[in-house]
Amino acid sequence: MVGITGGIGAGKTLVTKLFALLGVPVYRADDRAKWLMTNHPPLKQQILAAFGAESFLSDGSLNRPFLASRVFSDPSNTEVINKLVHPCVEEDFKKWTESQPYPYVLKEAALLFESGSYRSLDKIITVTAPESLRVFRVLIRDPHRSKSDIEKIMERQWPEQQKKENADFIIENDERIMVIPQVLKIHQLLMQP
Repeated sequence: MVGITGGIGAGKTLVTKLFALLGVPVYRADDRAKWLMTNHPPLKQQILAAFGAESFLSDGSLNRPFLASRVFSDPSNTEVINKLVHPCVEEDFKKWTESQPYPYVLKEAALLFESGSYRSLDKIITVTAPESLRVFRVLIRDPHRSKSDIEKIMERQWPEQQKKENADFIIENDERIMVIPQVLKIHQLLMQP
């Protein structure tokens, strides 16, 4: 089991798509967490108990703007939501992994280190890019976010250097070094018995 992580705007999604094109099964922890928050009844009840009825819209979907405003503005709320969601995602990932026949699987997660879930993985890939480029990418990708919003998210993530020091593989996504050859090299190494 291989984890893939990187700070917001580093290019995890791009790199993960390249691995998927090679046939590698990919578990997108952040997407799966959002799904579980609305479709896993015990987790949904825990969120309601912790953050109130405003956490969900009338159609039952997650009220993401409300939760984001509560979670990103208060570190104690960040801790609460993480303690609710991360164990549920870990359980879901384990079940998913059991059904994958490929030589290895990828678990993509923005908070792989921060959540502690990296400890259950065999190898870690960190996607990295300069902070200014990451901010620029997110401003284009997420027009609803301000530079200040992005900086707050970055403050809650491990610094790039710390992620690099704890990674088995690093993919530089700085728009100077080609990404595909880096992915192919790592893939070949991971396919070796």
